Amino acid sequence: MMDGKFFGDLLQTIADRGRALIRPQKGGTGPALSPPDLIGLCQALLSGRGEASGVALAQDVFARYRALGPEDRRQFLATLAERFGPDRKRLEKAIADYAADPDDRRAIELHVAAEPRRQELFRRLNLAPDGTHALVRMREEALRDAAAIPGYEAVDADFTHLFSSWFNRGFLVLRRIDWSTPANILQKIIRYEAVHAIHDWEDLRRRLEPPDRRCFAFFHPQLVDEPLIFVEVALTRQISSSISEVLSEERSPIEADQATTAIFYSISNCQEGLRGISFGNFLIKQVVLELSRDLPGLRTFVTLSPVPGFAGWLARERAKEDGLLSAEERVRLAILDNPGWHADPAVAEGMRALLESVAARYFLKAKAPNRRPVDPVARFHLGNGARLERINPMGDLSPKGLKQAHGLMVNYLYDLRTIERNHESYAEHGKVAASAAVEKLLTGDPAASSPAPVTERA
Repeated sequence: MMDGKFFGDLLQTIADRGRALIRPQKGGTGPALSPPDLIGLCQALLSGRGEASGVALAQDVFARYRALGPEDRRQFLATLAERFGPDRKRLEKAIADYAADPDDRRAIELHVAAEPRRQELFRRLNLAPDGTHALVRMREEALRDAAAIPGYEAVDADFTHLFSSWFNRGFLVLRRIDWSTPANILQKIIRYEAVHAIHDWEDLRRRLEPPDRRCFAFFHPQLVDEPLIFVEVALTRQISSSISEVLSEERSPIEADQATTAIFYSISNCQEGLRGISFGNFLIKQVVLELSRDLPGLRTFVTLSPVPGFAGWLARERAKEDGLLSAEERVRLAILDNPGWHADPAVAEGMRALLESVAARYFLKAKAPNRRPVDPVARFHLGNGARLERINPMGDLSPKGLKQAHGLMVNYLYDLRTIERNHESYAEHGKVAASAAVEKLLTGDPAASSPAPVTERA
């Protein structure tokens, strides 16, 4: 892979030479050129043909965009939505021509004519040094203000279309993050952790340095020091049912070659500007392959996952008389309204079986309008071909865990022998792959509260 700094320096040299070419025509220097305004610069960038001048113009567009205030930036994006769509006359002619004679040549012309001019503008902006990063940041900011930008849906569709190509799996680089990773990247791991907050450098060290801990991240050649997504892994001898077991400061590390189980306990997307671009499915499967190669003693690959939609769903079900809860269950679940219910061992133990049963209905019976599970983390892992293996009441008793799931966590099992079959069944029929222990929870079978042994990978 080409060194990112070398490539950036090369682009900067091209930009400097290109700026020297366009200055005599514009009568100024750098971002302070007057006029054209920002939209005028974009028009000039689209109409230009020279590579060097294009790089310089793209760099100037970003410089002038960064100099705008928030309201002016929103207006700029609204103008992109309004004025940089397809060439309507060309598109109408292409539609008419194809309708009259639908051959391949006219189909190609129709495809080209239908493309918004914004997409070519973004491609040319991407020529600027650090252009990819700047476009990702532009979208990140725009997503926060999307409701205040007229027509932004069209602009975002173009961002998503291009980013899906620029950030496809073929361009991603998997790197292990450890205690020797440069500090600027480690700082970003702390900042981007979205599941179980990393409190300080010592907390990070406990997650990276011991021999039974791993962390992997995807990077892109144009965002050299910016992780796109990362996963934290605990190597253990058995499946953990609570996050406190994994993150305990008092735990005794084991040697990596003594582990039989890899637990993926935190997956964090790092770039809000890449929202909707899927990396996680590639990441988990790639890390499973990496770990299997390096540690052949590993037999079981599972997650220890949050259940972010459970508390909200349960509150809505408790308000219904004809939902998935009985009248008796609604009365018993009222104890959850007491903020300290989990701190009383007797109360917590008394709620365990009920929470398991209700959670089984949440995963296996509750459906979104598209007939998929209502829980977003469940949709992600089940869509990857994992199996819902175990439901763990009292798995996360942190304030966040209690607020979003009444302390519930679950294990999803990644069995390499069944991933593809599970994925196809879920994609085609919406079927949730679940262990026998979880399915028994729907019947009220008392034996279901004792988790069945996990079948080890051959």
